[in-house]
Order: sequence, then structure tokens, then C-alpha cells
Amino acid sequence: MDGVALLLALGAALLADGGRRLARRLVLRLRRALPAEGKAVLITGCDKGFGHALAKQLHTKGFTVFAGCLLADKNGDGAVELKSMKSDRMKVLQINVCSDQEVAQAVDFVKRNLKEPEKGLWGLVNNAGVSAFGEVEFTSLDKYKEVAEINLWGTVRVTKAFLPLIRRAKGRVVNITSMLGRMVSPSRSCYCISKFGVEAFSDCLRQEMYRWGVRVIVIEPSNFVAATGILTADGIDAEAEVLWNGASDTVREDYGRAYFTRHVALMKSFVNSGLKDMSLVLNDITDALTSMHPSNRYNPMETYWWVRLQAMTHLPTAIADWLYIPGATL
Repeated sequence: MDGVALLLALGAALLADGGRRLARRLVLRLRRALPAEGKAVLITGCDKGFGHALAKQLHTKGFTVFAGCLLADKNGDGAVELKSMKSDRMKVLQINVCSDQEVAQAVDFVKRNLKEPEKGLWGLVNNAGVSAFGEVEFTSLDKYKEVAEINLWGTVRVTKAFLPLIRRAKGRVVNITSMLGRMVSPSRSCYCISKFGVEAFSDCLRQEMYRWGVRVIVIEPSNFVAATGILTADGIDAEAEVLWNGASDTVREDYGRAYFTRHVALMKSFVNSGLKDMSLVLNDITDALTSMHPSNRYNPMETYWWVRLQAMTHLPTAIADWLYIPGATL
């Protein structure tokens, strides 16, 4: 495919995406929804961001919500706000997805508080996660392990613990990944590895769960950093200091302080970027939990990122890199 043909194809994709977004809205409206009454959903990572907002939205829809918060035992702001609703259908619980003990305690809490535990738990939303940045030569193995422990192994740990209840209800497992779970970005290898892992885990589990009548669904948001606060300027500054101080003398000398400083400035500009309205993500998760025939994957994202995702996952690698990665050549 020559450059002109490629640009024409991408232009057509851009035009088609307008229709795609309209069709997507219509499909979500026309899909037959299951009743929320009597159904319970556990959400992890409800201290802030998607999880906190989703807990409120699902409660409004009529679900009983088990809102898992990392800081529930420490009276974190998010947990306190959800508790202040004083609703029998909003149950806030402590859960650190990295702790076998806390996950087991969460299972016991859910069983004790389900009105009909023998019917199981309708939905599990694995939302808890962290972000990170840093080029490979600057990033420590400990950082890779830390991010994977939360994003990947936390998802696996919680899913395995609650799956018997989900199977009993013939319910839904909804895993929040990212567009960076199917395409990569320089300096985001920690995050990409963890989210690629969740995608693979979800695909395997989906195939295993067909015989049980359980749906396993992936949500792949684009950039919602400004909306969720998953990255902050102060956090980037702190992480940058760790990256620079932890790098070898050779790496610091070869890359140079000026390059590193520019890279950090670019990441800080990223903090206020992206979509500020979380409704695209929240509505897709809600549809995944309520539709009689949910999609296997949802892509809540703006046109640019949808086109880039299609290019990076469908075009030959050399062409995709040439289009988007500085320094790549054909």
C-alpha cells in the first residue's frame, strides 16, 4: 500500500467513524436492557475516577452496588462520600486487590450481604488500576512488578475469588483495560504490559465461560487522564526523580538530562489532556452489565484514537510505526 492509498484509507475511516459513533449511540439505545432490580455488582477501585462515578450511576439504575475502596478502612474521601448516601443498595467495603486476605474478606462480605446468596452475584467490574511512565532503560524491574501486581494480577486475583458467585448467577465479568491494551506507546511499557495481560486473560476466560452462560467483556477507554486523575503533575515529578536517580551512569550520559527533562515535560502536559466527560465509559460499562446481548469489546474513545487503534492493530507493523512513531522508517 503506497502513502497516498494509505492516507485515503485513513480518511475514509475518519469519515466512517462519524457514522460509527452515531450507530453506536443508536445501538445502545435500542438494545433490550435487562432489569437492574434484584441484581448486585461489585466494583473495584471506587475511591475515585471511573469506579466512583460508576458506583453512583449503577445505584441510580437500581443495582445493589458493592463499592470496593482501597481506603475504606482509612475513611478515604471517596469511600466516605459513598457511605454518606446511606442507602441499603450502596455497600462500601475495603479491598486491596493485591491482598489475598482482603479479597477473601470481600468475598465473605458480599456473601453475607446478598439478599439471595444462592443466586450468586450478577456483575464484577475490575476497575482498580494505576498508571506509570518511563522508557525501558529508565524503568526498574520493581516498577514493572508493582504496576502488574495491581493492574494484571489484581484483576486475576479478584476474578478467581468471585467467579463461583458470578457463575451461579450466569452473570457478567467486565474488565477495564485500555486502548493501550491492544496498541503500545513509547514510555508506557509498564502500563501496556499489564493491560495487554488483562486483554489476554479476558479472552481466555471468555472462551472458558461460554459453557456456563457467563459473559466476559472488555472496556478499552482512550485517554481520560484529565477526567480520572490517574496521573498528576506532582506524581510525574516524583516518579521522574526516581527514574533519573535509578538509571545507570551510562544511561544518564547517553540520553542526557535535556532529553529526559523534555520527556518529563511532555508527560506533564499529558495530565490535562484527553476527554473530561466520563459518560462514554460509564455508559459502555452499564450496557455491558444490562444488555441482553452485550458486545465483547467496547471502545469509548474519540475519532483520532479509534483510527489509530485500527491502524496499529490492522496495518503491517512497519507502516503503522512509520505513521505514528518518531524515528520509524519504512
